[in-house]
Amino acid sequence: MKQVTVLALAAAFVASVSFVNAEEAKIKSGLKVGDSIGAFNVTKCAGASEDGIPVGDNLCYRCKNGARPQVMVFTRSSDAKVIELVAKLDKAISKNSDKQLRAFVNYMADSKDAASDSVKKLAKETSAKNVPFVVPNEFENGPEDYGINAKADVTIILAESSKVKANHAVASAKDLDVASVVADLEKILN
Repeated sequence: MKQVTVLALAAAFVASVSFVNAEEAKIKSGLKVGDSIGAFNVTKCAGASEDGIPVGDNLCYRCKNGARPQVMVFTRSSDAKVIELVAKLDKAISKNSDKQLRAFVNYMADSKDAASDSVKKLAKETSAKNVPFVVPNEFENGPEDYGINAKADVTIILAESSKVKANHAVASAKDLDVASVVADLEKILN
């Protein structure tokens, strides 16, 4: 009986440590559910060759997308999880063309040149056809009024009708739960 109790306590401890580690991976970053998404300018660096925006143009993709369902990825990382997410978003855009799903990837870095170089490499690694890769004018932490946490490797905002419907953020891109983000597409596609 003691052995069963010890095993049960050990299992409970492991489960609580796993939960704590998962919670520590998450971080508060970006707009909250219910917030309005504001305009911000970016420079297109790669991707989405058929969206009518030439590489090098400075524009507001959020504005271009209007009230359509859209996913805004803000990243400082080209980790495999980010590549996986972008690939899944690219497929979801094709699959949901009737619902006009949009996504764009904002790369942030200490300098605009570093962000531009990194986002171009990320675009090549993902082979995404429908996703534009951009550098926000506020390249260090994204648009100021979006509240992107400087300690967040990745912040993902899912919006529809110009309102945030879901937010995902992690301190380390390695902890990104791609399946959870993809599942939340349902919140913006209804």
